[in-house]
Amino acid sequence: MIRIILPTHLRTLAGVPKPVCLDVEAPLTQRTVLDALEACYPALKGTMRDHLTQQRRPFVRFFVGEEDWSHESPDAPLPEKVAAGDEPFVVIGAMAGG
Repeated sequence: MIRIILPTHLRTLAGVPKPVCLDVEAPLTQRTVLDALEACYPALKGTMRDHLTQQRRPFVRFFVGEEDWSHESPDAPLPEKVAAGDEPFVVIGAMAGG
């Protein structure tokens, strides 16, 4: 069981608790985590990844612990501490503007 922490606007959209706990089948990667999240909460489809390309949206970031995983391959294995539930997979909506 992994823990996923979503920003408030995505939690509200999907009506999910903080954090979201999901069983994700191996291999544990950004892609499999997001696939499982979108399968359980269809309102989230297209909010973190483009519908067609499945690429991360520009103002969305993924973190594991203190590390930014946003530019890692979506198929790179996530650390064991995420699979064990010791560290959450965190989605952050970046801010922009001036």
